[in-house]
Amino acid sequence: MKYLAEFRDGDIAQKLAREIRAITTRPWAIMEVCGGQTHSILRNGIDQLLPPEIELIHGPGCPVCVTPLDMIDKALAIAALPDVIFTSFGDMLRVPGSDRDLFRVKSEGGDVRIVYSPLDAVQMARENPSKQVVFFGIGFETTAPANAMAVHVAKREGLRNFSMLVSHVLVPPAINAIMSAPGNRVQAFLAAGHVCSVMGFWQYPALATRHHVPIVITGFEPLDVLEGIRRTVQCLENGEARVDNAYARVVTFDGNAPAQALLAEVFTVTDRAWRGIGVIPASGWRLSDAYADYDAEHRFNVGAIRTTESASCRAGEVLQGAIKPSQCEAFGKQCTPRTPLGATMVSSEGACAAYFNYGRLHTLERATSVA
Repeated sequence: MKYLAEFRDGDIAQKLAREIRAITTRPWAIMEVCGGQTHSILRNGIDQLLPPEIELIHGPGCPVCVTPLDMIDKALAIAALPDVIFTSFGDMLRVPGSDRDLFRVKSEGGDVRIVYSPLDAVQMARENPSKQVVFFGIGFETTAPANAMAVHVAKREGLRNFSMLVSHVLVPPAINAIMSAPGNRVQAFLAAGHVCSVMGFWQYPALATRHHVPIVITGFEPLDVLEGIRRTVQCLENGEARVDNAYARVVTFDGNAPAQALLAEVFTVTDRAWRGIGVIPASGWRLSDAYADYDAEHRFNVGAIRTTESASCRAGEVLQGAIKPSQCEAFGKQCTPRTPLGATMVSSEGACAAYFNYGRLHTLERATSVA
């Protein structure tokens, strides 16, 4: 527990909560752009420790949740093909497509397998030369280097039976889109520490200046989140639109240069559709021309698949921070982890799953023990 337990100290958490209360003089709306932070906030009751003036808005920080429905349907179409081994991380298997999910495809005879690294899929391609092995490559900048390495290794070894269905998205363009949207209420951001551990935060000062918002890079343990909120509120109260690194034990300004070099080689920036939000320009990656032969979307000719979101699911509004999950009429009724309408209810980082799992079925009274 070393380097972990010290970031879960209850007495220090109470002290930080009191400090936040002491410096807060007016209402502030702060968005965390990470599903892991959302779960930490709700699991540890951090939202209940804050003064009523502080509203935490849960942003589009769950990579599974923002993967568009037509990309899920493309995955389902490929996975159902004969002689295909379709591989994915486990949290994608229950994400609903238009009429089924990957578990259903597997039950119907599709060869769908859970892997713990994209390099596991590369190994399957080595071991099964008569099969086409596809890896579902989704995520923010955090998971992209490992996915890029898998494609790089496959090309280096000449594995013609490996390909990747890519749906990577990028955080800075999402922040820009959120701040530029009509009716936006967000006044500050808690940025995702693991994303910045790869990419650094050299892209963020321009965003902070352009939109006049503080951005605080924050970790995921309770004290990380509370310290991030404390620094954010201090910036807001002082009228400071700047970037602050509250996760310096992991994050540097420049980030991981070798990882960024690999990403620049394997991927190229592209427009991306975000589930429930729409297309955000230059907000994602696709495989670069040098690696285009490993693009499963083209290899299996599924690029033309287009689908329509369910009218019953308000996940798009949740991802935009427009509503809390418990404000959706279907939440906890038609939509549960066993009968999900959208990815936000089944993903391990989904806001709806967090609200369901941690007892936020209704609005709860705030804790008063820290007053």
